[in-house]
Amino acid sequence: MRLDQYLSTSTALSRKDAKKVISQGRVYVDGVPARSANLQVAVGATIELDGSELHLPGELYLMMNKPDGVISATTDNSQPTAVDLLPSPLASQVHIAGRLDKDTTGLLLLTSDGQWSHQVTSPRRDCPKTYQVQLAAPLSSEARAQLEAGVMLKDENKPTLPATVRVCSDAAIELTINEGRYHQVKRMLAAVGNHVTGLHRLRIGTITLDPALAPGQYRELTENEIRSITGRA
Repeated sequence: MRLDQYLSTSTALSRKDAKKVISQGRVYVDGVPARSANLQVAVGATIELDGSELHLPGELYLMMNKPDGVISATTDNSQPTAVDLLPSPLASQVHIAGRLDKDTTGLLLLTSDGQWSHQVTSPRRDCPKTYQVQLAAPLSSEARAQLEAGVMLKDENKPTLPATVRVCSDAAIELTINEGRYHQVKRMLAAVGNHVTGLHRLRIGTITLDPALAPGQYRELTENEIRSITGRA
């Protein structure tokens, strides 16, 4: 989408007025002033006018408490999906931003905004995820230190980024990571000689799972929650 079209769609500006504010240097794309009305807006770009971030109208932003046994997919011929839990009018409009394994529960974000979801999932964005992890054995101090320093996962040649660990009990920790590698939490605990028996996502960035949501329930995100992903809350 052209930048002037993006502005005219996301504000009350006409296409002509959109070109004018662009030429005046009032529009920023990813923190850089944009002067060209025909600039193509990339997926994941942050567009601001006079310091306020813009979003295309009618976008949907939801959080769900994903239950066990549900896959993070839009459709599947043989298994129930998280999107199946939504009413049909919503289900047809949204996709999942940041998947969870079938046996992992907790915070799942769904949206119709491709740029916003890119900012949730892009490895270039600092969007930490916090998990409540049930363990087969107490976490040793040596294993904790390894997690907090970064561990080498099986069949990989680059260690994970340092994680943050909070010990909740002998059988549970909270683990915050800044990456999204395949089965990362389970593989990290395996790498330090432990085993994950239960996994529940509590937080993405500063968006925390609403404790009022029972498994399978959802609600719309607040404006502050939406903006928190781009650091403009």
